[in-house]
Amino acid sequence: MRVGIIGVGMTAFRPSTPEYSWKELMYEAASRAYADAEIHPRTDVDSFITCAEDYYEGFGIFDEFVPDQLGAALRPTCTVSGDGLQGLATAYMQIQTGLLDVAVVEAHSKASDIVSLEGIIEQGLDPVWNRPLAAHPYVFAALEANAYLRKSRTSVKALASVVAQNRRNALLNPLAAYGAAVDEAQAASSPERFSPLRQLDISEPADAAVVLVVASERAARKFHANPVWIRGIGWASDSPTFETRQFAGAWYAELAARMAYQQAKVRRPATEVDFAEVDDRFSYKELQHLEAIGLAKPGEAGRRSLAGDYALDGKFPVNPSGGSLGCGNVFEATGLHRAAEVVLQLRGEAGRHQVDGAKLGLAQSWRFVPSATGAVAVLGVGQ
Repeated sequence: MRVGIIGVGMTAFRPSTPEYSWKELMYEAASRAYADAEIHPRTDVDSFITCAEDYYEGFGIFDEFVPDQLGAALRPTCTVSGDGLQGLATAYMQIQTGLLDVAVVEAHSKASDIVSLEGIIEQGLDPVWNRPLAAHPYVFAALEANAYLRKSRTSVKALASVVAQNRRNALLNPLAAYGAAVDEAQAASSPERFSPLRQLDISEPADAAVVLVVASERAARKFHANPVWIRGIGWASDSPTFETRQFAGAWYAELAARMAYQQAKVRRPATEVDFAEVDDRFSYKELQHLEAIGLAKPGEAGRRSLAGDYALDGKFPVNPSGGSLGCGNVFEATGLHRAAEVVLQLRGEAGRHQVDGAKLGLAQSWRFVPSATGAVAVLGVGQ
């Protein structure tokens, strides 16, 4: 059974939204998605999925507060305690059972409301070995960045090229929070935070909500939709502890990509996929992820970034939306944002950051420090 995305709704990404509650962000994104799909949530949707972590929300059993904003009161609603792309995978599987035709997936961030954001991230560190070190959680990202740069023989200059490219791309995206005319020299000279990571190598938090409407082929015909098909989707986790994890690579991304490519019958991703939206919440992660999912050879991504291959008008556009470095870190909504941007590209509706002629796109996610969990979705149009 084919499963496609027939509706997209997003709010603008902003560093702070004191004028909105998280409920209002969810409602706006959901309303936009339903209008895009031309459906009514009370009569046309069979399942609602929210992707949330209670720590980030500030209260327990968060899914009890979800239904009203999505039009899902007294309807089947479940929570995926993970990234939004994992929620999309859940919707895909639910529809594949044949028990339902339409599912809605929601994820959001209201990071500006969190008083102790870094403390929440630190709480995810291993309580026996890592947390007692009293180190900032981004120290572990820096250790991984160093390991990746050494093993791949990637120049630290490549990190600055990722920052400059994504921040410039974000200038063309009206939803992005951090678009800026940053060049490589400015990125490389920003204040050092956690060597080799500088201030501009680290994405800044943002508030936003993303909602996707997912449907079976039968439902898509019923609503006269022109879906973007989920050709393949996969997810995986590496070791939960830093001590037993390989730092140089992203094994979770490689495993997830294998699953997605097998379903999508993609044998040569570097030549078959037209563009990619990958997780770049630290600049090195974009390069590491591209190599892990087979869109660049080991040690190649940094050189290609420096050569301009991943620019919007390059040989293989990467994060034309601006990614998280340009749009903002929306935590559990990050993967769903990647998928939403791929859908807009494939529908030819990405505006000034449109990739010409794209037919097959890839969205990839990571669940952020300290996890080693991620997902990959291959999305396409036509037959």
